[in-house]
Amino acid sequence: MNKCIVLLLSIFVSTGAIAASIIHPLDFKGGDAEKKKVIQQIKLSVKKTYSQIGMGDPSTLRMMEKEELNSFKKLTKVDNRKLLDNVIRQYCSVGMCNYNTIFMMYNEQNKASKQNLTW
Repeated sequence: MNKCIVLLLSIFVSTGAIAASIIHPLDFKGGDAEKKKVIQQIKLSVKKTYSQIGMGDPSTLRMMEKEELNSFKKLTKVDNRKLLDNVIRQYCSVGMCNYNTIFMMYNEQNKASKQNLTW
C-alpha cells in the first residue's frame, strides 16, 4: 500500500472514540509504562478504526500501527506546542483523532504559518 493511500485513509477514517484518551506527544517522557500506554492506545484505535471499514486483517493493522507509532514519535519532537495543541483540538473534535492526521496537518499548518501572501 503506498503512502498516498495510507495518508488518505488516515484523513477519511474516523477515530473520534479515542479523542478523550489521546496521549499528547509533548507530554510524553519516554518511560516504559508510557511507551506501553501509547502502544496500547494505538493498537486499540487502529483495530477499531480499520475493523469498522472491513480492513481488520493483521497485515493492514500492523502497517497502520507502525504508521501511527512513527507519527507519534515525530510529534514528540515538534517545537510549536501551541500549534500542535490547536491541531489536536481541531482534528479530534471532528473525529479525525489519529497521529497520522495530526502529524500531517501540524506540518501543513506550520509551513503555512511561515508563508506570506506576495504579489
